[in-house]
Amino acid sequence: MQRENVVKSVSRALDIIALVGMKKGGLGVTEIANQIDINKSSVFRTLSTLVQYGYIEQENETQKYKLGYKFLDMSTKLLESIDLRKEAKPFLQELENRTNEVIHLVVYDQGEVVYIEKLEGNETLRTHSKVGKRAHMHCTSVGKAILAHLPDNDVLTIIDRKGMPFHTEHTITEKEVLFDELKQVRQKGYSLDQEENEYGITCIAAPVFDHLGNIVAAVSISGPTTRMNDDRLNALGPIMIQTSQQLSARLGYVK
Repeated sequence: MQRENVVKSVSRALDIIALVGMKKGGLGVTEIANQIDINKSSVFRTLSTLVQYGYIEQENETQKYKLGYKFLDMSTKLLESIDLRKEAKPFLQELENRTNEVIHLVVYDQGEVVYIEKLEGNETLRTHSKVGKRAHMHCTSVGKAILAHLPDNDVLTIIDRKGMPFHTEHTITEKEVLFDELKQVRQKGYSLDQEENEYGITCIAAPVFDHLGNIVAAVSISGPTTRMNDDRLNALGPIMIQTSQQLSARLGYVK
């Protein structure tokens, strides 16, 4: 790699950090010097500076150097500062390009889902959804994708507060039926809304997790039931799971 306008001391420090980070048990001064072709005194001075700032730590028993907890603190701050909409946008656009359907990104808030992003797709579809709108969770694919990964007590609390209002003749209005479906959602990795919220509209959604493993959002594809038939839903399932995994990984989630 060509390096221009590089401060040698900074470059040396970054090289050492990268090298130490690759070795789980840590490295000694001699090992580091041999691998990056720098004299031991320079390596020691650089390590000593990094230790003072918390980026490198030295094991008392082995005297080897390893990454310091400063990196953990920094990575946590980075993950907490991630803009969900910004990070999700490329994945949403990819779904839109692949399907030409309406794509949604929602978050959970106070017992409801809130639409924070909507891509219209190229096909004609009129839905009630819009950015900023709230919706019930029991009758939407995005809502069920989130409910499936909340504790049962939280789901019961949401149902008690918000109820399970009737939207169409397909709406689930019984707790036992909903819990059975949420179990299936966890098993399949995605959820469906088959005209449960709006007549003529079928949706498929998948959950999104943050770096702590908490459910934070859901992504969905919505289309007319005439296009979103069983064959197409079966084909879209793996795509939704892949998108869920990729976006969650982008947010720092490690399964």
